[in-house]
Amino acid sequence: MAVSTVLAGARVVLPTGIVENGRVIVDGGRIAGAAPADAPALDLAGHWVVPGFVDMHNHGGGGASFTSGTVDEILTGVHTHRLHGTTTVVASFVTGEMDFLSTRAGLLSELAEQGEIAGIHFEGPFIAPCRKGAHDETLLRDPDPADVRKLVDAARGQARMVTLATELPGGIDSVRLLAEHGVVAAIGHTDATYEQTVEAIDAGATVATHLYNAMPALGHRAPGPIAALLEDERITVELINDGTHLHPAALELAFHHAGPRRVAFITDAMDAAGFGDGRYMLGPLAVDVKDSVARLVEGGSIAGSTLTLDRAFKRAATVDGLPVESVVQAISANPARVLGIDDRVGSLEPGKDADLVVLDAAFDVKGVMRKGAWVVEPDLA
Repeated sequence: MAVSTVLAGARVVLPTGIVENGRVIVDGGRIAGAAPADAPALDLAGHWVVPGFVDMHNHGGGGASFTSGTVDEILTGVHTHRLHGTTTVVASFVTGEMDFLSTRAGLLSELAEQGEIAGIHFEGPFIAPCRKGAHDETLLRDPDPADVRKLVDAARGQARMVTLATELPGGIDSVRLLAEHGVVAAIGHTDATYEQTVEAIDAGATVATHLYNAMPALGHRAPGPIAALLEDERITVELINDGTHLHPAALELAFHHAGPRRVAFITDAMDAAGFGDGRYMLGPLAVDVKDSVARLVEGGSIAGSTLTLDRAFKRAATVDGLPVESVVQAISANPARVLGIDDRVGSLEPGKDADLVVLDAAFDVKGVMRKGAWVVEPDLA
C-alpha cells in the first residue's frame, strides 16, 4: 500500500456510531487521524467499512486443526478465516492428554509471538463428563490448579482463556489462579447450579463459553448457569450464530438481558470451516460434516461448527435484525476487550492496527485489510 491511503465514501462504523460518507485513513499498518492532501483515495460508496473481526474461540478451518495440525496447516487455517474477515483469531484446543496439550501450547506460543494468532484457548480437559459435547470423555479430568498452571506455563505467556466446569473439585481455586495470572476463566461444558455459577463469577470468571450449549437448560425452579451468566455485568457471553447452535429467540434473549456490550460472537469452528463437507477428526474423535453441520460419528453430538464470522455478521444483521453497531460490538470490540487487546484491535480508531472489512449493502465481504495490507483486494463491482 501507499504510505497513506484514504478509504472514502463508505458507511463507517465507529465506536461513536455510524458515519455516512465516512473516511478511514490508513498510514502504513495503522489507522491515522489525518492524511496528506495528495493521498490516494479508494471510493467505497455503497459499502460498509467495519473493524476486522476478532474470534476468541476457534479450533481451525481450511481443512486444518489448531489442536493437531502442523505449523503450515495452522497458518492455512488462520488464513482461511482472514479471507472471511477475521483479522484476529485465538487458537482453541479440544481436550487431549496433558503432555500433548503442553507440547502443542509451546508450538502455538511461537505463532502468537510472531503475531499470526492472538493466543491460545484451552477448551478442556477440565470439563464435566455429562456436558462433554465433542470431547473425549476418557481424557477429561478435574481442574486441579497444578494441572491448570502446567498448561498456562506451557503457553509461555500466550494463554488467553481456559474453559472450566467450575463446579468440579478444584474449579474455584483454578478460577482464582487464572485471574491472578491474567488469563480469562470461562465457564463452560458445565453442569453447575445457579449458586455454583455465582460462586465462580465471584471468584473471577468473566466469560460464558458458547452460552446455552453444553450446559443445563434454563429452568424456572432451577435456573442453572444460564440465568447467572446472563444477569451478571461481569460476564461476556459467547454465542455461535450459525442457525444450528441457537434458535433466534435464544439469541434475542441473550442480547436483551446481557446487552450488546456483553455478547461476543464466536465461530467455535473446526477444520471444515471454509473447506467443505466430509469426514474430519476433532482431536481423537471422528466427525462427519453434512450440509455444513458437524456431528460426531459416534453419538451424533454437534461437534463445533463450520461457521466463519462473516456469515455470523450477515445473519445477525439480516435474519436476526440486530443494529449494525451492535453486531460490530459483538464481533470485534467485545472479544478484543475480553482478550485485553482492545488497545490495538476491535475498533476503527487512530493509532490502532489497520484491520478492517469492506462489506457490500447485503453484508457480503468485498475486501479485508490486516495491518494495512489487503488480504482480500476490494471487489467493488
